[in-house]
Amino acid sequence: ALRIKEEALYRLAKLFVTGRHFDKVLGLLQNANPFFAIIPKAKTAKIVRAVIEIVCEVPDAIQVQITLCEQVVAWCISEKRSFLRQRVQSKLAALMFKNEQYAESLELVSKLIKELKKLDDKQLLVETHLVEARIQHALRNIPKAKAALTTSRTNANAIYVVPLLQGEIDHMSGVLCCEEGDYNTAYSYFLESFEGFANVNGSGKQGDPRAGVCLKHMMLCKVLQGSADDVPHIASKWGLKHSTAQLSGLVAIAAAAKERSLENFDAASTKYADELKSDVLVSHHLTLLYDNMLDSNLLKIISPFSRVELSRVAELINLPQPAVEKKLSQMILDKKLKGTLDQGNGTLIVFDEVDIDGTYTHAADVIGNMELVVDSLYKRAQNIT
Repeated sequence: ALRIKEEALYRLAKLFVTGRHFDKVLGLLQNANPFFAIIPKAKTAKIVRAVIEIVCEVPDAIQVQITLCEQVVAWCISEKRSFLRQRVQSKLAALMFKNEQYAESLELVSKLIKELKKLDDKQLLVETHLVEARIQHALRNIPKAKAALTTSRTNANAIYVVPLLQGEIDHMSGVLCCEEGDYNTAYSYFLESFEGFANVNGSGKQGDPRAGVCLKHMMLCKVLQGSADDVPHIASKWGLKHSTAQLSGLVAIAAAAKERSLENFDAASTKYADELKSDVLVSHHLTLLYDNMLDSNLLKIISPFSRVELSRVAELINLPQPAVEKKLSQMILDKKLKGTLDQGNGTLIVFDEVDIDGTYTHAADVIGNMELVVDSLYKRAQNIT
């Protein structure tokens, strides 16, 4: 009878979610209080978490999911169910992060981690520290994100970690390596994560959807490494089971990077804007890649000139003159280009490379060393006398 009631709860929850009657889901849990009173607390926790997961499968109802978790947390506090409350709070923090409520999510995670450390609940500590690492990464605080991920890995080493969670840890490691510019290591982490997600249901079967995200990040690493030739091979080898639009965007970007064509890069970014900009890691690094390509193309264009009109540079690179002028001034300030802008005449004056004469520096070093030798000899002479 208990098994039938449990199955009925799941089916009703799915029915309400399908009809988008989310308010009735919480009512369903509240009406099940007499049922929860006669079954073990661990069983109650399993049922409540399963119902929350059913609601979380709806992709465009993030605010509803947050509200449901908050109401379940309030119910857990009133019923004094600490074990379930902690797990729902961890899920709530992950949902807040997904909804870009970074401050609220970080505050909740910090309180939860203090509580979990006292209980030494390593399984939940692994998940919560992983959420903290994602929040810190989103806030561009890479050192704290690395510290949180290291703590998560340390706790994971002491327990058995399911393949999906291990895949999430590997993926986050790849993200942080990518942020530090270690694209080769990042690619290895993304590959490990991809294999974990893709084979979670067995070889030859449909894997977890997150495998597509890992594959996209693998392609990004190859582009940033300067190995854009490998991207079509990766897409053809592993990309058949995953979203073609997202992978096609990276393939187009790789082709533009290989040709060092800003026009093709802009065209690909515009065509696949939704797919590329929805991913924070891809969006950020493609911006950096575009800036680097623009720098190298500008340096190549102006290299034959000692003085050139800005309008001519803009014409050659096929970009608006104000954008070219802004970029050149930035390159001069960053000391990537030796020159100055004559804004009155609308020209760029390029300075010749001057070989630095090291004679003065070497002479100063010799005099300094001679001074040390004389001082040393003077001290020895004093000791003799």
